[in-house]
Amino acid sequence: MLITYLIILVSLFVSEFIYFRIADKCNIIDKPNERSSHSTIVLRGGGIIYLLGVWIWASFYGLEYPWFLAAVTLASGISFIDDIRSLPDSVRLVGQFIGMGLLIGQLFMSSEGSMINENALWIKALFVIAALIVCVGATNIYNFMDGINGITAGYSLAVLVPLYVLNSSMGFVDESLIVVVTLADIVFSFFNFRPKGKAKCFAGDVGSVGIAFILLFMIGMLIMRTGDVTWLILLVVYGVDGCCTIIHRIMLHENLGEAHRKHVFQLMANELKIGHMKVSFFYMILQLVISLGFVLVIPSGALWHWAYLGAVLVVLVSAYVLFMRKYYHLHAEYLAGLKK
Repeated sequence: MLITYLIILVSLFVSEFIYFRIADKCNIIDKPNERSSHSTIVLRGGGIIYLLGVWIWASFYGLEYPWFLAAVTLASGISFIDDIRSLPDSVRLVGQFIGMGLLIGQLFMSSEGSMINENALWIKALFVIAALIVCVGATNIYNFMDGINGITAGYSLAVLVPLYVLNSSMGFVDESLIVVVTLADIVFSFFNFRPKGKAKCFAGDVGSVGIAFILLFMIGMLIMRTGDVTWLILLVVYGVDGCCTIIHRIMLHENLGEAHRKHVFQLMANELKIGHMKVSFFYMILQLVISLGFVLVIPSGALWHWAYLGAVLVVLVSAYVLFMRKYYHLHAEYLAGLKK
């Protein structure tokens, strides 16, 4: 087993280097603009390693989750095309909804005897509709949060670690999938989790959307096994920052389709001049502490889980509001300077 993982790790590094050669030759790059948190030209799409990782995993361990593989391939493929040349929002959303439909289908196929499968057809239909909306929304928030070096890689690792811990006792998904995706994340981190101006590549939409689909599949398998939706707490830090920022932009009457840098992590990196690695590490550790507290400290049971999730949401939302009240004026001044 260890030898197999070592071979996969080497294969992932080789695959990433091959992609770098292709991206360099085809000019797949990310040029900075006034909305960017970087200032140098960097190769885009290095996060394709997550898609390559699940296919390498399948080549070693078999097509256990074929609809999941199809879902990740479809969503990542459309996102990769969007990285090369911009696609209409409608095309990307349709692709994501179709891909998420395939992923949810895999959840039902792989979770025989779960609480959802034992319920009436109308309950299943409501579950599918709610899951589609929540998961596509979560995917786009994961994509929006990919704005500085290391944040996608570090945060993803903070989700994968508790999933591995939980899976060791619950066995809701093939352990090798979690390990291989973690190895892919480590490979991407090697090239991206670096100080500002030092990253070899960015994840691109192909990376952030791809890893979002993978993590949502794993969390979905956990929810189907336990019937407990509070496991979404494994994504709560991104969820609060992303949702609160959307609400903030609506209050400012902004076009949500336009690029911006109003997330907390962006204000930390840009207006407060905190290093990319420090900000990414902060998000990573914050999510890891919250998740491990939920997994290792909080007793099992719906009441305890909902109470912990509610308390975490109150603290994080309050922290968001206080942070914005204190520091948002710096961003407003920056925007005013752009208009001069």
